[in-house]
Amino acid sequence: MTRFVVVTGTSTGVGKTVATAALAATTPGVLVVKPVQTGAADGDSDAREVERLAGAEVEEWTTLDEPLAPDTAARRQGVAIPAVAAYAERLLALTAATVVVEGAGGLLVRLDAEGGTLLDLAERLAAAGADVEVVVVVAAGLGTLNHTELTVDALRRRGLTVRGLVVGAWPDSPGLAERCNLDDLARVAPLLAVLPAGAGALDRAAFVAAAPGWFSGGGAPRPPESS
Repeated sequence: MTRFVVVTGTSTGVGKTVATAALAATTPGVLVVKPVQTGAADGDSDAREVERLAGAEVEEWTTLDEPLAPDTAARRQGVAIPAVAAYAERLLALTAATVVVEGAGGLLVRLDAEGGTLLDLAERLAAAGADVEVVVVVAAGLGTLNHTELTVDALRRRGLTVRGLVVGAWPDSPGLAERCNLDDLARVAPLLAVLPAGAGALDRAAFVAAAPGWFSGGGAPRPPESS
């Protein structure tokens, strides 16, 4: 049975794509799927970035020109986009051992014109009997605790398994808030990994070599150095 790892973020810009690449680089037999990509007119492609960093097989399905929420971008572009149910059906037809599904923006951003979200997509996969777990990519700094609690609570209320959290970009010089958050985040859900800021600038060989060190076998991060 295919295992689905759904990757969401607490907001835009928290390092979700780099975290997706790190998961792909440490998961054998993985396929990474980006159901909806916005900002395509600017050359944005999270799938291509994952492929560049991790060398994983990737698929990108719906592409929209403007860097906006998918339903907004589609409405402004005057195009129809698939419903979340259609994405779920297409995902369930895949045969890879592990499929990593990267969302667009945060958990409740609308992916279609009917109000369907990544939360709904994950719930549909689980309801179909699939093995589904969710990884939440979070920021390191002030404000992340509230955003993380809200996201994890929404997932658990739908009965979804939260595999854990990934800090998407750990600063070179963390302050008091970051250092305290590292402990406090682990009280919300297991802390799977801490990715250093700038990880996305590495070439593939360096990224793939470094990625296992950002995780640990026990699911806790290797503690970053504090200053």
